[in-house]
Amino acid sequence: MSTQVLLAESAGFCMGVSLALGKLDKALENQTSQRIFTYGPIIHNPQVLEYYHGKGVKIIDNWDEPRPGDMVLIRAHGVPLQVEEKLREKNIDILDATCPKVKKAQLLIYKNSAVSDRLLIYGELDHPEVKGLLSYAQCEAFLFENMQEFKKIALAPKDRYCLVSQTTQDRQEFLSIASELKHSQGNEIITLDTICDATKDRQNETIKIAGQVECMFVVGGRNSGNTRRLYQVARKYCPRCLHIETKEEIDPEMVKGCSKVGLTAGASTPNSTIQSIYQYLHRIINSQDPSLTTRRS
Repeated sequence: MSTQVLLAESAGFCMGVSLALGKLDKALENQTSQRIFTYGPIIHNPQVLEYYHGKGVKIIDNWDEPRPGDMVLIRAHGVPLQVEEKLREKNIDILDATCPKVKKAQLLIYKNSAVSDRLLIYGELDHPEVKGLLSYAQCEAFLFENMQEFKKIALAPKDRYCLVSQTTQDRQEFLSIASELKHSQGNEIITLDTICDATKDRQNETIKIAGQVECMFVVGGRNSGNTRRLYQVARKYCPRCLHIETKEEIDPEMVKGCSKVGLTAGASTPNSTIQSIYQYLHRIINSQDPSLTTRRS
């Protein structure tokens, strides 16, 4: 029996990640600064961060650390407004690598929260993008991670609400939340659809593939919000779903008896990692070598 491996075309770096890494690569190539820092991890992928660590790039979370003549690159997720202001007060080079979609969300929040009584943010409590989005709020803000948490928020009658989302959240759940809010009594609602198209397309393709396969692999950093979201979406349609970072985590027993295997990856997963896993899956599921079809030690 020949097993198919269905690889998502959308798997891998999104536009925002590619732009951020391109800026860092150019800074390293033309380095004139004493040192190059990123404020927080530039993206959420351990293998990529290890690569840049080897190039001398240091991750910081304190604006006091850089000295005059240093360069600080603002990560793809963005930083809180107050942090950026503190950095710009220093005699250092600032390179803003905030994803354009995240930057747009920040500015939309700043503008629309000024004419709202409450801001509702659908996102992860500890995610750096969300911390940045919250810093642009000009009214009271409520953060929730899912529909269940949203329903616990006591909506004040006749208040003006602004609903916004972290750019990598589950689009279907956001639409359900927006619909729930719309039907609340006596509230004026501003809905800002800030989930980026790349996230939407990646999730839709993941759903399509997961519905066709017996086993699904989602590749990316475990601290990557968009990768975790892909995993959550995929396992709704394929219960035999695994979130991995590298091919070393794959046990051949995972795909035993499968006729179709799915593979997708988060927005911060390098193509080299995806291809390595894709090729490895082909080897272990179609090889006649017994050593590749038994549990590895």
